[in-house]
Amino acid sequence: MENITINIVNTIGDRYGVEAEDGQKVFELITTAFSDQKRVNLSFQNIEMLTTAFLNTAVGQLYKDYEEIFIKKNLSVSNISESGKVALKRVVETAKLYYKDPDALKRSIDEIIKG
Repeated sequence: MENITINIVNTIGDRYGVEAEDGQKVFELITTAFSDQKRVNLSFQNIEMLTTAFLNTAVGQLYKDYEEIFIKKNLSVSNISESGKVALKRVVETAKLYYKDPDALKRSIDEIIKG
């Protein structure tokens, strides 16, 4: 299986991974690569800031269409900051829970809001 690297800065044209729209560009490149039987390395080189909105769209929504084991085997990250690692881990954990049972997360949020 061929490996490709997606350079986030080159893909979004910015050092700040903050917009969901930019995350969508990355997500589409990842899913295209997966469809072409390629492993993906996401390079966060020169990225100065990441938000969960960006990471949810870029990586989190992969859990809707792909099994966790497939993602672990075919997606890697490099050059990511410590704070980026923490945010990505949180996004992945939330995505796994959400796509396993979308209604459970909604119920949980509703309970919090209603007190």
